[in-house]
Order: sequence, then structure tokens, then C-alpha cells
Amino acid sequence: MSDNHAEPTQVLIVGAGPVGLALAIELGLFGVRCVLVEQRDGKPRVPRMSQVSSRIMEYCRRWGIADKVRNAVWSSTHPLDFVYLANLTGEEVGRFKVPSYAGTRSDFSPEGPCACPQIYFDPILAEKAMSLPTVNVRYHTRLESFEQIGDAVHATIVDGASGKESTVTANYLIGCDGAAGIVRQKLKIPLDGPGKIANSVNIFFRSPELAAIHDKGWARFYRMIDNDGCWAELIAIDGRELWRLTVFDDPSPAIDSDACLRRMAGCAFPYEIIDVSRWERRDYLARSYRSGAVLIAGDSAHECSPTGGLGMHTGICEVVNLAWKLTALLGGWGGARLLDSYEAECRPVAKRFVDLSTETFDALAALPGRDHIRDVLVPGGDVLTSLTVPERLRALFGYDNSPICKTADTDLANNETKEPPTAGSGARAPHGWLNDGRSVLDLFGDGFVLLRFGKETSDVGNLVAAARKRRLPLEVIDIAEPNLAALYQRRLVLVRPDRHIAWSGNALPENAEALVDHVRGA
Repeated sequence: MSDNHAEPTQVLIVGAGPVGLALAIELGLFGVRCVLVEQRDGKPRVPRMSQVSSRIMEYCRRWGIADKVRNAVWSSTHPLDFVYLANLTGEEVGRFKVPSYAGTRSDFSPEGPCACPQIYFDPILAEKAMSLPTVNVRYHTRLESFEQIGDAVHATIVDGASGKESTVTANYLIGCDGAAGIVRQKLKIPLDGPGKIANSVNIFFRSPELAAIHDKGWARFYRMIDNDGCWAELIAIDGRELWRLTVFDDPSPAIDSDACLRRMAGCAFPYEIIDVSRWERRDYLARSYRSGAVLIAGDSAHECSPTGGLGMHTGICEVVNLAWKLTALLGGWGGARLLDSYEAECRPVAKRFVDLSTETFDALAALPGRDHIRDVLVPGGDVLTSLTVPERLRALFGYDNSPICKTADTDLANNETKEPPTAGSGARAPHGWLNDGRSVLDLFGDGFVLLRFGKETSDVGNLVAAARKRRLPLEVIDIAEPNLAALYQRRLVLVRPDRHIAWSGNALPENAEALVDHVRGA
């Protein structure tokens, strides 16, 4: 492969789904030059994803698009319940109540979850990415091949309209091109896990009349129970007329979509089928996330059952983790161990969430039929709770045993189910409100931030000098609010750009330079 007339960039991103777009936005906000290629036209027509988690909404808040995402389609007054029923016009056998966005205020996040399906979410991300001067988004462009030569990755890309080949030379190539993408295949990274766990079918349809034929009210999920158990779930896509019925496991070569819709409703009703797609519900995890300067994220690195909504969530968290590390290396202040920490931190979290997604789907598939379902769907009981993934879990996961997070003596345990949220090494920095109405999370994202609780008792001059010497971007912010001091539990808390805690303690260690070197992967 020749690099004659090659186009130089710092990062080449392959795949402009939500994960690739999120990476482009993060890098663009850091001022990193990147090219994002996508072989499709960038206009998703089927809502594979239907909800944005609290954690991802926190990132949307940083990107300045949270209001746009929240108001894209779903009414803020619609309840978000999980309803279990024979069919829409039949008997309701259980309900897990979740308040509307307007009816709740989270104590662990400044942003609640948001119903913004992929057909609305991706265009918002794309608009933001294309507004950033260092981001070049190219649709109808596919990655043909790549190779690593020295410190650079040389990639051949093909324009879908003209068929013309060109070469892009980048410092790093990131594969966000999904389960069937070329990047992981070319790297020959093996997969761990059981693989296919079910053959599912999505029926995407339009029916303005459907909401009026039943008395169950608006909900996020309507799960259908027959004599054999739970066979499908209906999701309201826009809260008006668009719906997606997912049949959990149908091994037959053809499906009668009309019969499924009548079975779901319990009666005939007017509708227009927009799309019917068969797909494999899968459980796998890539054995590694990196080969040299080529890395993978999102569905390229793992695939899980969408039950629980953890797939996109995990992938976007991964690229937010990766973006600041690439920025540090390109800026000359990141250490040689920094890229290794990406896999070390993110792969265990992905394993946890892939396993949780399969467990949630298995629990749903194991529900008994209508004759016995009331015995297990007890209001407030463990079964109903286990069939949804709490937003607190999504928001609070941490990087256990991170190689670049420094543990102070008697450091706080990183326990994602502990209350209140901990501020220990590797944990996600907990949310709390400042007196001026901002979330403390609004202080993070551009570089490292040292939160200081008690300015008069903590001299941090040595750390500031060490950071300046190593060119690590650092801002010291004094916090006076007692509620935040209680939440963070230490006088000094060092927060990374991805809003995870790099170090916390009541006093700086004697060797501040060693601390800076550790957290920058040197």
C-alpha cells in the first residue's frame, strides 16, 4: 500500500453509528483532527436503540445537546412503566412503575434517561460532530484495508459514489464499525462468549390509532405474556404513532408479521408496516481491544442482548474513556502505558454489562405463562426489579483495579451499589448540586480537575507544579458546599477528563510528580 498523496489526520474513525459519532465529538472538543468514515448515508431508518441512559445524557450535557435530545420526540409527561399483559386489550398481570421525566428528579445524575430512539439520536450526534472544525465526517465512504507502518496507520478508503480509492494516514485508527465490521476482522481478534442466544424479529410499524384501543396508558415497554411465557415486547418509539414489536425468539424461516401484530393487540387495528428485520441476539466479548495503534470500541468489541439498554451505553462510555487518552498521547503528555489502560479499564466493565444483559434476557424468557405469572410478578418484588436495569447501575459503574488510578491508603471501596456513591479510585465522580445551580459534573471534561474541599487546610502547589512540568492540563477548583464534601468524602479528589476519579486523599502524597506520572500512564 502506497502512501503517496496520502491525506494526513490524527485519528481515523471507522463507523458513524452513535459510538463513532460520540468519539468524533469528544476528539473534536479536544481539538484533535479526525476523519470519520461511514459506508451508509447516515440516516438510520430503523430504531434499533430506543433510550439514552442517564450517563450518556450526562455526556450530551457536556456536548451541549442534552436539551435537543430530551425534546426530540418523547413527551416529558408520558410514564415510563414496564407493563406485563396478555395483550394490549387484554388482562394486565404486572407493572413496574417508572415516573415520567417531568415527574422525577434524580439524586445521582443531573440528567435522567431519555427516550430518543436511534432514528432521532444519530442525526443529533452527527450535526454536533460536523459542527466541530477538526472533525471531517464522510458518508458513503468505506474502509477497504489498512496496515500499520512504523508509527502510522495507512488506510485505503473508497468513495461509494465514484468508486475512487484514496489513502488516509493517521496516528490511530479506531474501529466503531460494529459486529460485522472490517477492523476487528482484519486484526483477527477472537471472540469469547456463547455467541447467539436467540433468533429475534423486529417489526417497526406506524399506527396513530394503537394508543387509543386499550386502557393501559403510555409506557416504555409492554411485555406480552401467553400460556408459555413472555413472547414479545412492544416499545413506543415516538409516543405518538411509531412502534416496534420485538419477538424474542422465533426460529422459523419466515414470520407472519400481521399475525404477530394482531396477537399483540388482541384485536384488529389499522397499521402500516415500515420494516421487518430478523436478527441474532448475541453475547460475545472481544478477547482484546487493541493491536498497536488500532483499537476497537462498541459493537466491534462486544455485543449483548438489548434487554437492559446497555449496548450503546457501554460503547459510548468506552470512547469517552479513549478520547482523552488519545488526546494526551497526541499532545505529548500521555505516557506509554496510557493506551494499555483503555482495555484494562473498559473490557471488565463490558464483560459485566454483557453478562447482565444476557441474565436479564434469560430472566424475561424464563417467566411463566399466564396461569402462574401473578405469583412471580409481585409489586416491589425481586423479579419485577430484575427485569429492568436500574439507571443508578448505568451511571455509577467504575474501573476496578485500574492501572492508572492511584489508590490512597485506606482508599474508599469502589462499590457501584453502595449508597451514597463513593469517590474512590476509579469510580465515576458522583453528582451533586453546586450553589450556583450547576452540577459538579459540569466542572469536568476539558482536562484534569482537582477538587479541593477546605482551601485553608490543603496546599496543592506541589501537584500544580508537577502537572505543569509534565504538561498535564490541571485546574484546581475549591468547593465550599458541605453536601459535596460529604459526598466526595476526601479533602482532595483528582478527576480525569472522562469524569472518573484518578486519585483521592486527605493530603497529597510526598512525591507529587510520581502521582502525576501514574495518572498520565507514564
